[in-house]
Amino acid sequence: QVQLVESGGGLVQAGGSLRLSCAASGRTFSNAAMAWFRQASGKEREFVASISGGSGAYRYYADSVKGRFIIFRDNGENTVYLQMNSLKPEDTAAYYCAARSVTATARDSEGYTYWGQGTQVTVSA
Repeated sequence: QVQLVESGGGLVQAGGSLRLSCAASGRTFSNAAMAWFRQASGKEREFVASISGGSGAYRYYADSVKGRFIIFRDNGENTVYLQMNSLKPEDTAAYYCAARSVTATARDSEGYTYWGQGTQVTVSA
C-alpha cells in the first residue's frame, strides 16, 4: 500500500519555475514506478512524466514538457519531484502524482494504482 501527498503548486508567471513534491508512505516506495499527470479544466487527464522504480534510471516525458520539466526521486526521503522550468500558461492544471507496484513505468493513467489528491499549478501570461 502506498499513500501519496503532493505539494508545491501555486501561481507563477510565464517563464518561471516551480518544484512539485510527492511524499509517499509505504514500504514499497523505493521499488515503485512513479509518474506525474495533469488535468486542465474541461480536459482529460494527461501524462506528464514518469520515472522507473529503484534507481530511477528510466525517465519519460510528454513531448509538451520535454526539455522543460525534470522528474527525479529521492528514495531516502520517499519523495518524487517534478521540477518545472520555463512554465507556460498552457501548463496550468491540477497535477497528480501516481504510483504503481512495479519498477517499470507506464504512460497510461490506468497503469497506476495509487494517486495523490492533486496540487494546482496556475501560470499567468
